Amino acid sequence: MPQTEQINRELELARSVLGAEAKAVAQIADRLGGADGPFVQAVTLIERCVQRGGTVLVTGLGKSGLIGAKISATLTSLGITSHFVHPTEAAHGDLGSFRPADMCIALSYSGETEEVIAIASLLRQDGIPVIGITAGERESGLKHASTVVLAVGECEDELSPAPMASTTAQLALGDALALCASRRLGFTPEDFARRHPGGSLGALLRPVVEALRFKVENRTLHPVSDKVSVAEALKQSETSVRRPGALLLVDEQGVLSGLFTDADLRRLVLKDPAALSSPISQHMTRNPGRLHEGDLIRDAVRMVREHRRDEVPVVDAKGRPVGLLDVQDLVAMKLVRDDGAPGER
Repeated sequence: MPQTEQINRELELARSVLGAEAKAVAQIADRLGGADGPFVQAVTLIERCVQRGGTVLVTGLGKSGLIGAKISATLTSLGITSHFVHPTEAAHGDLGSFRPADMCIALSYSGETEEVIAIASLLRQDGIPVIGITAGERESGLKHASTVVLAVGECEDELSPAPMASTTAQLALGDALALCASRRLGFTPEDFARRHPGGSLGALLRPVVEALRFKVENRTLHPVSDKVSVAEALKQSETSVRRPGALLLVDEQGVLSGLFTDADLRRLVLKDPAALSSPISQHMTRNPGRLHEGDLIRDAVRMVREHRRDEVPVVDAKGRPVGLLDVQDLVAMKLVRDDGAPGER
């Protein structure tokens, strides 16, 4: 076990690394420019590329190459066709991957990576736009070969011989570029969900009605009038095909007015068994938290986590129940745990 002094030094070093990386990311915002600045110009280049049916190819070497591969993957996730091209392989035939409608994002913090400069120069000669991501403070080969240069600024990587703050800054700038371009092109959360049908991220963006086991329309759920007694409400609920963990109470117009859970029933019977003959409106939770049928599963997860709800009514535009979300539906999807904490991501 390390000594206390050594542990304190390690913690201080960790804080220094995180502080340097946070500073590197923060300073990028000041370099984006205005409406006619380089960042907006870069977003426009991506927009035009996509509208032409082109592909955004990303290149970089070493650590910048790894960051470039991640940026390419993010672009693809956000609806922008993208591939990573290794600069060395490009010099040996992979330049054939580029078409006139395409464009390139080239990463080199120093701006002097020979293989990256070579690709950028050849592409510019062929009229293919190049977005260069560099430190940007000094003149460089990549800066001269690029259509637009996005500068991350001089990042302090003095703590380690391996790039840290500079690659973090490149990654953050790439994320901002990808998301802004995607939004401008009209990419929606629904589009993201269609591209990620098997993952939990995609599941979070599905409509909440797709997660419901208890639905009014298929009689797995039967709303009950809030004018009847507790006993009568329980009797009427037995007409449901399945037994949910709560009763949905409605007024004369069929609008949700309350919620009466199994836990409410247990507390009521233990306190006063004779209360079963009293109006259920006296014991229900009035105007309970609810979701609307247009909400997403992520909204349900947020409500369960923040308000510790086990059952959440789902209503239509007029406030009439369409279903009941049970927390076990989200547990089965591994989006929350039994204790309401976040599930697997």
